[in-house]
Amino acid sequence: MHPAFSVVFLTTLIGAGQGLFLSLFTGQLYASIRLIKAQGATFYAVGSALSLLLLIAGLGASFFHLGRPERAWRAASKWKTSWLSREVIVLPVMMALIFCYGLFHLLGWTQPWIVVGDGALPIDATMVLGFAGVIAAFALYVCTGMIYASVKFLQEWHSPYTIANFTLLGMASGFMLAAAFSAYLGNHLVGFYGTWAVIFTLLGLATRLASLARNGTLKRKSTLQTAIGVRHRKIVQRSQGFTAGSFNTREFFHHQSPELLRLVRIGFLVLVFPVPLCLIATSYVLQSPTLPIAAFLTQYLGLVAERWYFFAEAQHPQNLYYQSVA
Repeated sequence: MHPAFSVVFLTTLIGAGQGLFLSLFTGQLYASIRLIKAQGATFYAVGSALSLLLLIAGLGASFFHLGRPERAWRAASKWKTSWLSREVIVLPVMMALIFCYGLFHLLGWTQPWIVVGDGALPIDATMVLGFAGVIAAFALYVCTGMIYASVKFLQEWHSPYTIANFTLLGMASGFMLAAAFSAYLGNHLVGFYGTWAVIFTLLGLATRLASLARNGTLKRKSTLQTAIGVRHRKIVQRSQGFTAGSFNTREFFHHQSPELLRLVRIGFLVLVFPVPLCLIATSYVLQSPTLPIAAFLTQYLGLVAERWYFFAEAQHPQNLYYQSVA
């Protein structure tokens, strides 16, 4: 498939934004049961604003993928059958929850309504919004992943690994950003968020390697014989029947060499996984305020390459017919 950078940035930015919100609420939850030191309202308000900014940036990037942006609202009309429509609905709900979560912290509306477990877990408005935001975040991960995993004829995408990778890599980048944010502020949560970032990065590595291994051994359901309805064993295509490119050749193939694809694959495997892990681990030893920031930036750059490869790797069956131009 042809990787559109608008969709590459959409999926990576909103994935990081969701992950950042999940990290903020995880920190609040741990602090509420006194496992880590509680942070002030500004920490959650600014963190929520940063998460919201990433979601808005991702949404803005998606408009560059639309032929008629003024009709974007129609994307929500098929919510009963379309995962894209469901994503379009869940995304603004997620954004509204994050906005209210940060605003309530900023306004100090954090007085407990009830206390669960003999004082162990105070429940206030931000906690309720946080739990709702967690549900929305995972729903959004599923919707985004299912847009691609539900396409049965693109065998590289049609797998549970697609949803797992979107979720785990988004959470890894979000928690890595939380560690970078904490390092920038100089608080003690760098190790807390960095440890979770390492866990999600390692889980993401496992599922991404599994998906690469699976896709490398796929048995194609479509062949050149089935594409044109001829059963002869030896068929070679000499021409498409016309001498110029078309929509089919532009939008359903990446037009890059196998060497470049291998280079991108090696690049994202290095940038997303070992390099940020080494940087965040080194930051623990050196107590560096800049290495967690470098870890996030490196990992995000790798995720852009990973998502580009995700789209380029998918082989549309129509390319069996439109594979050469005379």
